[in-house]
Amino acid sequence: MSGLSGATRVPRRLVPPRRRLIAAIGGVMLLLAAACGSQLDPATVARANGTALDGQAAAPGDPADVGGGPTDVGTGTGTGGGDASDNAAAGATGTNGSAPTTGDLAGSGENAATGSGSAASCDGFTNQTGITDDTITVANVADISGPVPGLFESAQQSARAYAAYFNASNPKGICGRELNVLTMDGRTETAGDQQAYTRACDEAFAAVGSMVADDSGGAKAAASCGLPDMRSLTTSPARRACQTCFSAYSIAPNLVPAAIPNFIEKKEPGVTDHAAVLYVTVRSAEVNARSYKTAYEKSGFTVDYFQGIDPSEFNYAPYVQQMKDKGIRMVQYFGPYQYTVRLQQAMRQQDYKPDIFLQDPTIYTDKYVEQAGDDGNGSIVYTTNDLFSNMNNKEMKLYRAWLNQVDPNAEPDYFGLYAWSATRLFVEKAVALGGKLNRKSMVRALSKVKDWTSNGLHTGMAVGPKRTSPCAAFIQLNNRKWRKISPKDYLCGPLINTGVGG
Repeated sequence: MSGLSGATRVPRRLVPPRRRLIAAIGGVMLLLAAACGSQLDPATVARANGTALDGQAAAPGDPADVGGGPTDVGTGTGTGGGDASDNAAAGATGTNGSAPTTGDLAGSGENAATGSGSAASCDGFTNQTGITDDTITVANVADISGPVPGLFESAQQSARAYAAYFNASNPKGICGRELNVLTMDGRTETAGDQQAYTRACDEAFAAVGSMVADDSGGAKAAASCGLPDMRSLTTSPARRACQTCFSAYSIAPNLVPAAIPNFIEKKEPGVTDHAAVLYVTVRSAEVNARSYKTAYEKSGFTVDYFQGIDPSEFNYAPYVQQMKDKGIRMVQYFGPYQYTVRLQQAMRQQDYKPDIFLQDPTIYTDKYVEQAGDDGNGSIVYTTNDLFSNMNNKEMKLYRAWLNQVDPNAEPDYFGLYAWSATRLFVEKAVALGGKLNRKSMVRALSKVKDWTSNGLHTGMAVGPKRTSPCAAFIQLNNRKWRKISPKDYLCGPLINTGVGG
């Protein structure tokens, strides 16, 4: 039994314990850290989707001096967040804040579903694999079943959300064709990914927003049929080597932004002499941890404690005692948020609190906030995307509004945000190609993308070169609320080549 689901069409009118494997999935997630459109009347869009409005019937540079204290959300230029009062007005709590209303479904200019560029002529447009007279089918492969049900469902929801936005906003579609999303389940297995991409080669023109724990399975299939694969994130060396595969979150494990150690050193200068890097002992997490350890040492840090922790380990007390004995002042942990909570509980029980507790954006979720409780206070996350609660960001507002349209219970997250971004990039390139659209021309177009931000949804990504972004922002959790503590939209600088994982 294949376990693949059927095509999920997104029309213009929406119709409303295997412990080690789970740990491995969390570890893979760490590597990750690692045409002018018309403006629609919101009421029209709401009616088209079977909903109603209220009251109606049915840039890179040198890192800046960060000082020591927090700044208001969005301090600096661009769309990196409104100030704290703006977010309070929006009801921003926990990770995600309040969702936008149906009045936020329409975008214009660069936020239009086709972007702000001009649509190319459709002369010469031909039907081909995945393209009929009426539709362009794009595949999305995400881990839905497996030891963690719904693991990357957000990526599928977000790709469908963008397709819904595009179809509702553009009656003429791309050269007369609307988007059709073929959703498939990677099953949290290498074989599942391989089977899904074999099917995508035969039934879809391209793939957009895919996200699976081990994406090596489908790499060969995508490359062999020339399938443009514009992913949310890439997790394996095999997928990064695939010449037709790209990701909206671009990353090379051996390249670490100098902005991260620079920020730490300026915020808490004394911690650099007594740092610790801990990780869950799965391959991907270890590679990431070793790369960051090397980056810190190249930046002048002394890493006194470098330690892997087995996924089956429940007693974290000995590791905390080691850090206390060594006088560790900065801790960076590479592991899924469930294990982060274990570590922080052990730290509280032994009355140990480092000056810096740092992790990647995989813990920037409401689930972590809920499980960590007060133990999460002070946790710092380096991130490459804007705050989910920032409704001053027009693209964030669009993302959240259409995500809510596709599934009112869906929550925005790291993986879904980049799936939305990946789908937008595909659409904008398809519109710009017009009659010249085919698999080869799409791959060429994606290979040239070097600074993709999805209209300020995240920092610039070198999609084509597949390089790590040199920029990052820093947010901190206190009283179950996330707040930006770094100035400007993002801090940028050189990339440190650690030689680990490249």
